[in-house]
Amino acid sequence: MNSADKKKLRAQAHSLKPVIMIGQSGLTAAVLAEIELALNSHELIKVRIRAEREDRKLISEKICADTGAELIQSIGQIAVIYRLNPDK
Repeated sequence: MNSADKKKLRAQAHSLKPVIMIGQSGLTAAVLAEIELALNSHELIKVRIRAEREDRKLISEKICADTGAELIQSIGQIAVIYRLNPDK
């Protein structure tokens, strides 16, 4: 994905609210399943990750690796994730 595409997705994500919240339990199998469902229906989602800075980076990388999605932006506790749904 090139920078122009990412810029458009960042603009689209600006008005979105986080659909997934990751708390003290961290990234569990149930949370990953919910992220899969959200990506299938929305393609572009925001995830709120309530953890330390280093942990947030690791969690967002693991989400992208496990779901086949791409990290568009990460600011503070919010990560914007995109995965194209070919069925849409």
